[in-house]
Amino acid sequence: MEITVMSNILEKNDETAAELNAMLTSRGIFTLNLLGSPGCGKTSLVEQTVGLLRNELAIAIIEGDLYTSKDADRIAAQGAPVVQINTQGGCHLDAAMVKEAVAQLDLDKIDLLIIENVGNLVCPAEFAVGEHAKVVVLSVTEGEDKPLKYPLVFRQSAAVVLNKIDLLPYTNFAIDSAVRDIARLNSQAALIQVSCRTGEGLSGWIEWLKRQAALLKG
Repeated sequence: MEITVMSNILEKNDETAAELNAMLTSRGIFTLNLLGSPGCGKTSLVEQTVGLLRNELAIAIIEGDLYTSKDADRIAAQGAPVVQINTQGGCHLDAAMVKEAVAQLDLDKIDLLIIENVGNLVCPAEFAVGEHAKVVVLSVTEGEDKPLKYPLVFRQSAAVVLNKIDLLPYTNFAIDSAVRDIARLNSQAALIQVSCRTGEGLSGWIEWLKRQAALLKG
């Protein structure tokens, strides 16, 4: 019975996600579902992205969080339009939530929509939210075992952003092992190493985003 209920929930979610994706595609809005653990640096990456791309692409953010608007306030300070979704304890965003948030945005003024999902490596991977691509952020402070422990999110992501590489000398993170495991799970994923604190590697991330947005617009 539980399997049937979950199947029905996912089926309905996928229908809504497909409708949302079609609408965003028709408007040429490249939409990113940004995933990762709490503290991996998702919000820092969004802040840097807005700052580095503000003169080239019109960016809007949908910010998912359990209760607060702290991350949304950080993004709003960068000058990008932000819509907050509080899940009230829910471990992921779903397509219906995102559809309501999208309705609050002026879509005629958006080239790139970033959906920062709730910090979690499990539940968000199962729910499409209308995105064109998933991206997972993994920080070196989390340990290199995460890709094999949480394989679904890494298999589904078009890119893996390895963040906080400036801290590598101060951790036991085995980067060669992490890179090998990510490639084993998803050989097509772009692997981009960055430090949101120092700015190292962010140019590669920005170029990847620009290519995806350009491909959607044709």
